[in-house]
Amino acid sequence: MEHYTMNLTLKVWRQKNSKDKGGFETYQVPGISSEMSFLEMFDVLNERLVAEGKEPIAFDHDCREGICGMCSMHINGKPHGPWHATTTCQLHMRAFKDGDTIVVEPWRAKAFPVVRDLVVDRGAFDRIIQAGGYISVNTGNAVDANAIPIDKQKADDAFAAAACIGCGACVAACKNSSAMLFVSAKVSHLALLPQGDPERKNRVQAMVAQMDKEGFGGCTNTGACEAECPKEISLVNIARLNKEYMRAGFASE
Repeated sequence: MEHYTMNLTLKVWRQKNSKDKGGFETYQVPGISSEMSFLEMFDVLNERLVAEGKEPIAFDHDCREGICGMCSMHINGKPHGPWHATTTCQLHMRAFKDGDTIVVEPWRAKAFPVVRDLVVDRGAFDRIIQAGGYISVNTGNAVDANAIPIDKQKADDAFAAAACIGCGACVAACKNSSAMLFVSAKVSHLALLPQGDPERKNRVQAMVAQMDKEGFGGCTNTGACEAECPKEISLVNIARLNKEYMRAGFASE
């Protein structure tokens, strides 16, 4: 693969805290390698800002391997940038060309208030998980892997749903800032497994209630969430969540 360097213009959202109005600032970033990741490019920019005695740009990151969900950036109008099924930390600068202007913003959602610059508080997702996204019943000691028979299709579907990393791209992509794809993935992967069955009614009701409490918008099934999800979580999970929620309502009557 051809290696090249480029000179870029970055328009980055800067905001001191959730109460600050915030705004875009423009930076010239020369000599960027096409083999850098997007976050490495930001590291270079921040080193230059620090050397100039300026405040570095705050952004979230942790594993840089596409599995933690921290690197939440809105890049040129798309969550995580132009590459399909890719987190920001796995986006490489070869996705851009010399002379490009790149606009970088934080997630935009009432339930994800800006902490600083590109960092948002995604604690709402944690509280939804705390409301019911777990198994609390005593399942005893670990058993052999094949001791509990699970249908292959259900096992595959549960595994696919569990791939959700909770990054919030689905919320950022949705015109209503809905969290339905995230919540449905967390409900699905437990509802599909026998270990999650005893608490499935309470789980879905509690998690949906917390989702609404956090101020996320409603789902209109436009599919933007699935299209922008770096782990390609399917809209089928939203249908499953609705089914689980209706079943739980009937069981409560």
